[in-house]
Amino acid sequence: MTTKLHGSCLCGKVLFELTQAPTKFYSCHCRRCRKITGSSNAANLFAPSGSIRWLQGEESITSFVLSPETFFNAAFCSACGSPLPRRARSGDFMIIPAGCLDDEPPLAPQSTIFWNDRASWFEPACRAPRYANYNTKIEDQD
Repeated sequence: MTTKLHGSCLCGKVLFELTQAPTKFYSCHCRRCRKITGSSNAANLFAPSGSIRWLQGEESITSFVLSPETFFNAAFCSACGSPLPRRARSGDFMIIPAGCLDDEPPLAPQSTIFWNDRASWFEPACRAPRYANYNTKIEDQD
């Protein structure tokens, strides 16, 4: 990775940079990821352990560990609630929510996991009319 990726929370209290290139990018539709994001899926990049350098606000990060689950944890800004990078519970890698990046990731999602657990409304939402903003409809849809 020639340039570092930067990220932040919504309110700007927490700033970070990714110092090593992510190796994977997954879209996860499991129930836990839907619950923690409040959305249809979690879009997460995976990078080597220790690849996050906190530039500001590390003390504002709150962690959540779902017990007794072996693998699930989350980190978020205590001020605005935005999901933030976290070390996997195994300690082997970092999980970076793609939505907290301020830069475009260097890779596209490689896999969609827990597809059978997806929300019933996910695919209809993908086919719904598209708008560039609140009221400008995009006429040329795929």
